[in-house]
Amino acid sequence: MAPRKIIIDTDPGQDDAFAILFALGSPSEIEVVGITTVGGNVPLPLTSKNALKVVELAGRPDVPVYAGCPGPMVKKLMTAEYVHGKTGLDGADLPEPVTPLQSEHGVNYLVRAIMDAPEGELTVCTLGPMTNLAMAMTMEPRIIPRLREVVLMGGGFFEGGNATPAAEFNIFVDPHAAHKVFDSGVPLTMAGIDCTYTAIMTLEWLDRLRATGSRAAMEAANLADFYRQYGSHKFGTPGRPIHDACVTGYLLAPEIYEKRQCAVTVDIVSPETIGMTVVDWWHVTGRRKNCNVLRRIEPAPFFELMLQRISALP
Repeated sequence: MAPRKIIIDTDPGQDDAFAILFALGSPSEIEVVGITTVGGNVPLPLTSKNALKVVELAGRPDVPVYAGCPGPMVKKLMTAEYVHGKTGLDGADLPEPVTPLQSEHGVNYLVRAIMDAPEGELTVCTLGPMTNLAMAMTMEPRIIPRLREVVLMGGGFFEGGNATPAAEFNIFVDPHAAHKVFDSGVPLTMAGIDCTYTAIMTLEWLDRLRATGSRAAMEAANLADFYRQYGSHKFGTPGRPIHDACVTGYLLAPEIYEKRQCAVTVDIVSPETIGMTVVDWWHVTGRRKNCNVLRRIEPAPFFELMLQRISALP
């Protein structure tokens, strides 16, 4: 079977780096045809530089990286240096990239790539705010029925939010973009924090990752060591969730996820709950089920697969 073709839309971020490395380490199942970047965890110049650093770390400078939107459609950009450090990839010693960014804007690239590909071929995986994809859908609505699927890390329900009491960070940063995508009719799979909070990196797993000896694995473990510093007040254990990698894991092993088709809406009205993903888990509204909601993951096979794939990189 031919590998599944994906575009990764991202705002790296240590957990984004894991998701990208996980995908690039799985070439027989996943073909990353391009990467678009967005302002999110850190501002756009840094997310773009970080994406280039990650593809070079993976030994894949052939994967083109396109800078997209620097900020949300309506709101001002909120970043998360308090989680990811001032560079967004604090913890690793990665050289300045030598691979240049593509000159084409990320939104234009999304439109062009989706329109040029056979219908149903491309999946877009959003690991940050959904600004680029929403803008592409606005610019050229014909891309919507051409997409195979959108798989996103964002949102939540049972766990509340991590940016506000109601909203998860990626959705909160650009709720209007998320609303556009969720309301578009495109096939959606959502790895929210309900799911990602069950994907906990342990110290033992990081030791195993580092011990594989590949440079990509060792630098990923270094990234994780920094990333683990955030959230001690919340989780109370040395382990931390590796959010964005759950998107790659779903593409590779959907059977290890508990999931349910639900109607999901994004609040863009209330000042208290803006950015909340309202998940109709029990189907009480009768609305169209527009989203495959991932609730939990089986951590053992997920982390075994991710260790195998990242350590296969140079």
